[in-house]
Amino acid sequence: MLITKSQVKYIQSLAHKKFRDAEGVFVVEGPKVILELLMDPQLRPRLVYAVKDWTLALPPDLVPRLKAGVLVEVGQDELERLSALATPNQVVAIFEKPQFPQPVWTAGVHLVLDTIQDPGNLGTIVRLADWFGISVLVAGPESADVFNPKAVQSTMGSIGRVNVLYEDPVALLGRLHLPVYAAVLEGEKLYGLPRIRQGFVVIGNEARGISDDLLKLATRRITIPRIGAAESLNAAVATGIILSHLVG
Repeated sequence: MLITKSQVKYIQSLAHKKFRDAEGVFVVEGPKVILELLMDPQLRPRLVYAVKDWTLALPPDLVPRLKAGVLVEVGQDELERLSALATPNQVVAIFEKPQFPQPVWTAGVHLVLDTIQDPGNLGTIVRLADWFGISVLVAGPESADVFNPKAVQSTMGSIGRVNVLYEDPVALLGRLHLPVYAAVLEGEKLYGLPRIRQGFVVIGNEARGISDDLLKLATRRITIPRIGAAESLNAAVATGIILSHLVG
């Protein structure tokens, strides 16, 4: 099938947050992550552009999800026009954004991200949250958009299972009065702390850490003990280490 200029323009427009928000959709590329998203009943595919090899290899149980008009078979040349990648990989899809119920803040552990601006870091943290059974993540308004293509790619399918809410974490935590564990460079050593069943774990900005206003709300300040000489840890790496010791 030949792809029209308007179709190419539409998909390219979805690289920008304002158009994703207006349409209520996001773009994802690559067979592995798209198959994961198709297996998630919470996510609805709107359009899937794929080369013939991908359509032939599609698991039979996923075929019903691709109703008439959703799956569009294209050639490699057409796929290259649609893709934002230097080397397109078989399939480009548009999914509708997932809908989540209102969070129950008193139930379980939640993550708070204080201005995580790197989309890859954000996506990896969403994937980590999913791994550790955390279903709600609060991101400060200046954080990267979880539906940014790089963030979506880094979630590896977890985007349909973790509710990322964008709101002021200071206002939220200030009114809830629940335990708040803030990750800092100087605090209680993480190792040996009891596992938690309720509250918030706060991860700071990649360069500046946690803001003073948010840090004031911490009930405990925790630290991953440093043995070597590295100045700091990547935000996603730190999140994984902290969750592995506090949650579960």
